[in-house]
Formats: sequence, structure tokens, C-alpha cells
Amino acid sequence: MKSMQEFTEEIGDTSFVSVRGGGTRWDLGGPLKEGTIEVEAPQGVIDFKPEEMIVRVGAGTKLSKLQNDLTELRQEIALAGPPGSTVGGSLAVGSSSHRSARIGRACDVLLQADCVGADGKQFVAGGPTVKNVTGYDICRLLVSSLGTLALMGVVTLRTRPKPETGVWLRGELALEEIRKHCYRPASVLHDGSKTFLLIEGYEKDVEKEKASLEKIGMEVLDGQLEIPPLQKGATKEDLNGGFLDLQVGAVYSNTPHCTNQISEEVQRLSRRIKKNFDPTGRLNPGRMPY
Repeated sequence: MKSMQEFTEEIGDTSFVSVRGGGTRWDLGGPLKEGTIEVEAPQGVIDFKPEEMIVRVGAGTKLSKLQNDLTELRQEIALAGPPGSTVGGSLAVGSSSHRSARIGRACDVLLQADCVGADGKQFVAGGPTVKNVTGYDICRLLVSSLGTLALMGVVTLRTRPKPETGVWLRGELALEEIRKHCYRPASVLHDGSKTFLLIEGYEKDVEKEKASLEKIGMEVLDGQLEIPPLQKGATKEDLNGGFLDLQVGAVYSNTPHCTNQISEEVQRLSRRIKKNFDPTGRLNPGRMPY
């Protein structure tokens, strides 16, 4: 496994630089400036602490491998991504699961990040435990930043218990009615005509909720529901054959959404933060998180 020292030396302190993961969402945020050096983050699991529900891992580790390893411990992390995506890439994109109403969002996953800053020096953001902080909550800033504030090498992540079982159902019930019959649905999606519901948990509880929902018209689906990618900033008018998440308002569609409107105040704040972290603009130059 590549060490943080080797990672830091590759990044240096002068050239335009970017960390490349699986490349599954490489064009997100705009093209990199010509001449940008691409490096890879460390890979591999460093430490599991299942009793504390944390895992320490190289940011270049494949997300699917980490999730598979955690499954053996009946745990998981609240990140999602296309096949081939990495842990660091999913954090940089801020890629939450369609189950976020139950398991949390991507910004809740990162507890600590061993990073390299724009000055080429290592620093540590956050800590290995859940706690309150003062000033910048740097870990939350790093998530969804597209690597424009710092480059993550090794990360410590919060894990969650993995449910024993889950089942998808389909029907025409409203969200309010669904909530009367099941506790904390993992996902409630609408395609414009039908509602698709995922319930998870202990097998005994899931069977009880499933029976209750079937009595009021929901039918069980065979297998898993195929869900297209998350389109940030999209609304229900942008479904295009996709799904609207009735619990959090997210839209999943195969049609990329390109009309996200960001207020001038938010853009101004983003520029100020970027200037503080990367005054010379050498980290992922050309990329815009919004």
C-alpha cells in the first residue's frame, strides 16, 4: 500500500494536481486545466474497529470492495457510486445512497481525513470519533468539494449496522399513508405514477410490515429496483423516466441535469473558502463543485 509520505511527495507543492480514482464521474464539475498532474491515493483497508463502528481506509480503495468487506461484519457505509468508483471519489462527489433517509448522507460518513493541502504539506482534518467541533468542520467541507480544497489520502469512516433483509414493494400509496404502516422506510421513490418502497431491518419486522402493506394494496417486486444515478439540483420536472425521492426530494435519472442555479451569495462564500485553502488554485484546477 502506498504510504501517505509517498502520496505527499507525488503531489509536491508547485504543479497543478488532481487525484484520480475510478474515473466513473471524472468530468463532473468541468474539465481539468491542461497540464494537470494526476496521482492515485493509497488503497486498502488499514484498520477495522467493528465494535466502535469505524473503518480506516485508503481513499483510493474501491467502494465495492470496502462494502463487501464490511458485509462480513454485518456493517456498511452510507456512500454510493457506479461500479469502479473509489471511496475518495464518492466522498469528493458527495454521493449519497437512495437509502439516505435511513442510513444517512455522504457528509455524515467522513470522521477524519489525512490530507495534503495546496502547500504540499500533510494535515489531518476531523478525528476518529464523533464529536462537536469549533470553527470549520473541515470534513464536511471536503465532502462534495471535488478535491478543490485538499487531496484526501487516508480516511476514517463511520459505519452502520447492515439490515438483515430488505424488500421492494410497488403501489399507489402516498408517503403519509406509507409511514402509518412501516417504521423508517429506507427508500420511497415515485416515477410519476407509481410509488416504490424499500423496507429493511430484522427479518421478523420486515415480514410484519410487508404483510401490513400488502393488505392496503402494495405488491412485492421480484428482485431489486434498478435506480439511475443521482442528479444533484434536479427537481420532479426533470424525472425523464427516473424517480423522485419522496423523503429527501432527490431525483434519480439517466438524463444529466445541467441547469443548477446557485445564488451569488453561495458562490461568493465558496470562492472565499477556496481562496483560504488553495490560494494559488493548484488543486483540481478548472473544477467547480457547483
